[in-house]
Amino acid sequence: MWGRKTQDAHEADPGEPPSPERLKEALRKARVDQAERTGVVVDLHDAEVARLEILNEALDPLFEEIPAEIDLFDRGISRGETPRLWIDAIAHIGMGRDKRLYRFLQDTRYGRKVLAESVNVAEMADAITKYVAQRMIERERALVDSTLPLRDVKQDAKLERRRRRRRAIRAFLFGLIIGFATLIAAALLFGPKS
Repeated sequence: MWGRKTQDAHEADPGEPPSPERLKEALRKARVDQAERTGVVVDLHDAEVARLEILNEALDPLFEEIPAEIDLFDRGISRGETPRLWIDAIAHIGMGRDKRLYRFLQDTRYGRKVLAESVNVAEMADAITKYVAQRMIERERALVDSTLPLRDVKQDAKLERRRRRRRAIRAFLFGLIIGFATLIAAALLFGPKS
């Protein structure tokens, strides 16, 4: 009546629990869907690794120019949950959310710092080249500073105490002179007039 179809005998009422056959079919469909999604995730992961390998190959000429005695850089791709191309112990390249954007990150004591972002391999190679050059200069400065003769710590502490003592005595004498000058000026201005 009123255009409604009658329910077949093999169809269940909405109030009844699903039959075991329908549940099995739903579980099978859910497993197939999950497998397809997992396949897509694996494909995305493989695409990230492939893009990082392309950048890694573009960096080969740069790392061939670095002298062998400089062991600051340990380049390699980590293939974990989030693949990364490591430049050294504190800097790496990861992929952005869209899986096309390269993100050059540096770990600092205050958190991660984004050094560069680009979808272009050449731009990222330039940013990494600048980073490598800066790290090599920092290494040279550290080596120069470490070759300077170290003074005795006790002697340095003694000199620092003498400097503080001299400053304190100077400040005291300056205050004493200003105090006497103020006292003399007040006596002359406000003293008895004859």
